[in-house]
Amino acid sequence: MISQILGGVMLIYLMAAILFLMAELWSSARLKDAGRITLWLGLGLHTGALLGRWWESYHLAVGHTPAAAWAEKLQLIVIQVPLSNFYESLIFFAWCLPALGLLAFRRYLKGYLGALVALLASLLLAYASFGVDSSIKPLMPALKSNWLLVHVVTAFLGYAAFALAFGTAILYLFQERRPRPSLPPLPQLDSLIYRTTVLGFLLLTLGIATGAVWAETAWGRYWSWDPKETWSLITWFIYAALLHARLLKGWHGRRIAWLAVLGFMAVLFTYLGVSFLLSGLHSYLT
Repeated sequence: MISQILGGVMLIYLMAAILFLMAELWSSARLKDAGRITLWLGLGLHTGALLGRWWESYHLAVGHTPAAAWAEKLQLIVIQVPLSNFYESLIFFAWCLPALGLLAFRRYLKGYLGALVALLASLLLAYASFGVDSSIKPLMPALKSNWLLVHVVTAFLGYAAFALAFGTAILYLFQERRPRPSLPPLPQLDSLIYRTTVLGFLLLTLGIATGAVWAETAWGRYWSWDPKETWSLITWFIYAALLHARLLKGWHGRRIAWLAVLGFMAVLFTYLGVSFLLSGLHSYLT
């Protein structure tokens, strides 16, 4: 049932992307509003599907490990958050994109940027629905931690912010080369790249820090130079360099946009490339 709902959400996000694109091409305020309403609809259904999977995970866990006390039940609910495998990370990443765009950057989520966010969310859900194991399995010992929720949520919200920075950077480079009056002016795009990068950097920093604390409780050490940890640090350094160049060196415009593109390529490799090409402590995510 939940997989069918997510299939519908994928189509709704795709429709939102088409509406945003049409709104940009025809400069239509009605189509822009329709795209935003459609994206809200998809996000609502997507949220319900995530909560439904969380409920299913909890009930399966109760069947294996009955919890009598309220505190035990609460802890079981927290650790059963649907973020423990590759399929669940895909559907949560897809949720983060429209959620962050609509809640934190609603004024900017329109036209090509809205289309990009909706299309990325749709593609992630499409990928999750083809060839990815969606079954709910018992958690391995390392994942039975309260740190799972805060670590994964902050990391993927950071990824979503970097995706917005990437989309804005692409728009900046296009607008600089072939100006269009319907697109936001370059200073506004430059400012949005900076704001989304700052948010993503803070969230990624929190994600790395909570991951280190979790690693110490699970494996007895804060840092092990696991491929996922290493590439997370590389990604962090790229965005740190972007912010350093912006704040201390006075970089703006094209150079910052290209750094945002490079940073998101590192994000994708950290998330997808490392999971499939390099084995390590995070291999359970696949």
